[in-house]
Amino acid sequence: MEILGPVPLAPLTVRAEVVRSGRSVELIEATMSSERGPVMQAKAWRIKLAETPLDLPEEFLPTGTRPLPTATEPSPFPSDHEVGFHTGIEYRFVTGTFAAPGPAVCWIRLKYPIVAGTTPSPLERTLAAADSGNGVSAVLDWSKYLFINTDLTVTLHRQPVGEWVCLDAVTHPQPHGIGLAESALFDETGPLGRSTQTLLLAPR
Repeated sequence: MEILGPVPLAPLTVRAEVVRSGRSVELIEATMSSERGPVMQAKAWRIKLAETPLDLPEEFLPTGTRPLPTATEPSPFPSDHEVGFHTGIEYRFVTGTFAAPGPAVCWIRLKYPIVAGTTPSPLERTLAAADSGNGVSAVLDWSKYLFINTDLTVTLHRQPVGEWVCLDAVTHPQPHGIGLAESALFDETGPLGRSTQTLLLAPR
């Protein structure tokens, strides 16, 4: 997903199409536009699932879990605004906090649908949560620095399930002003995949 400009609080148009069809792999693309033009683009590769499970060595299959969100308390968001991004999402930190710089493990759940009248799918919930990696693992002072992601890449090795998504996230800043946030993604049944965000770093 590429952010091409500010997304206005106004009517938006979304266009989606298959740009490369195939029997085993296909590429789909979507563009979100306002009356001023495109504001966001997304591409996704869809891969055909095996018709019968493959006989793979178990030692190489993804494993691991994180403490479930029910084992932690809701985490406060450092904001004085009554309504905003933080009021639409529930955060539960396993390790780290918004106030403590460094890597963090955090469960995230959408409180409300992104589009009124719809129910977010587990995949939509995962993509929304993955965009928070640079926030939950922030290493720079929020009041002194910007660390804005210019893109979001999510690679999943299976379909997610449920409402909660866990990010095991870390941010890598560089003095020249470019950084990287990467997250291992989990749902309540185990590993899902990875997400990365390229960061623009700058003084406020």
